[in-house]
Amino acid sequence: MTETVTNWAGNITYTAKELQRPHSLDALRALVAGSAKVRVLGSGHSFNEIAEPGPEGVLLSIAALPPVIDVDTTARTVRVSGGVRYAELAREVYAHGLALPNMASLPHISVAGSVATGTHGSGVSNGSLATPVREVELVTADGSTVTIGRGDERFDGAVTSLGALGVVVALTLDLEPTYDVEQHLFTELPLAGLDLAAYDTIAAAAYSVSLFTDWREPGFRQVWLKRRTDQPLPDFPWATPATEKLHPVPGMPAVNCTEQFGVPGPWHERLPHFRAEFTPSSGAELQSEYLLPRRHAVDMLKALDGIRETVAPVLQTCEIRTVAADRQWLSPAYGRDTVAAHFTWVEDTAAVLPVVRRVEEALDGFDARPHWGKVFTTPAAVLRGRYPRLGEFRALARALDPDAKFANPFVQAVLGD
Repeated sequence: MTETVTNWAGNITYTAKELQRPHSLDALRALVAGSAKVRVLGSGHSFNEIAEPGPEGVLLSIAALPPVIDVDTTARTVRVSGGVRYAELAREVYAHGLALPNMASLPHISVAGSVATGTHGSGVSNGSLATPVREVELVTADGSTVTIGRGDERFDGAVTSLGALGVVVALTLDLEPTYDVEQHLFTELPLAGLDLAAYDTIAAAAYSVSLFTDWREPGFRQVWLKRRTDQPLPDFPWATPATEKLHPVPGMPAVNCTEQFGVPGPWHERLPHFRAEFTPSSGAELQSEYLLPRRHAVDMLKALDGIRETVAPVLQTCEIRTVAADRQWLSPAYGRDTVAAHFTWVEDTAAVLPVVRRVEEALDGFDARPHWGKVFTTPAAVLRGRYPRLGEFRALARALDPDAKFANPFVQAVLGD
């Protein structure tokens, strides 16, 4: 590959023999059909080698394909090409008086890549970003296009698929009527005395709830409540209302964060933590995330508090969120209401990896599933035991990709091939 290509964080440099950016669907089909190994780059917001095709493979970007955002106001759906990012999609959907049910904290990430890795927002009743998907369109190994929709027995394996089935060229998503959201921020929520009933009440205090801590002291430094204006005002007696605008990372300027202090605004300008017109950071960070059954939320927090002296020196911030159960076979929220612990680390792989292992040890016994696109060290054999439908996914991958064209070492380890 003549040009050096890295992920957003810069901790992964891809070794593919070539980077291809086809400008048409026909060119993409021909490229896939004629290549031995293919992986799709997406927006590059993964922190591990999930997108690495290897030195003999093709790293494929679909960002140059003609963007498609086709809103059907009658059916309340949108067909969106895989390279489109959420900020672009959200603006077009909003212009038609409709809305997505949820968004991730970053609106800068691609739709197809987010869905394929099980990325999510927050809210006790809000599923992952894959939940609204009703149809997925794939270019498979022979260059043909396969469309898999709800009702197809393959559907729950085809959406959160780690890029192992083909190139996702379009998704159709369910929409709902537009709504406004306002953010209410609080500071210093203590951990002492928190039981599961109290945690569940806090997590359900608004449409979306995020708790932030640097683990330098017990408890949470910030609480972000995102309230839909068609729902009741949150009663939040557990913490003190913020008196200044906040950034999730202590000490960082809040200028690139979405509007706070209860100012109502369109859903797509409040559900993310960061404004679409700003890059939230330079990429000088690493990220990990672990998703556990929500019944373990308080035990998880106590376990992390027990190792905070190890975690804090390499941590920028830790965010605790909830995700509703979904049906995607490889979703980290598959089959269970979920609590997620997200870690934004400093940009120092050598210092971070031992701490990641220590976090995983602390969470051992809680059936934690790491986010597929983040830094983790959980052995593949352990991961395979945490996905009850993995065997069905493996069979689906063999059916759609019999020569494992889309399977790199990361995927092969997960599947056990």
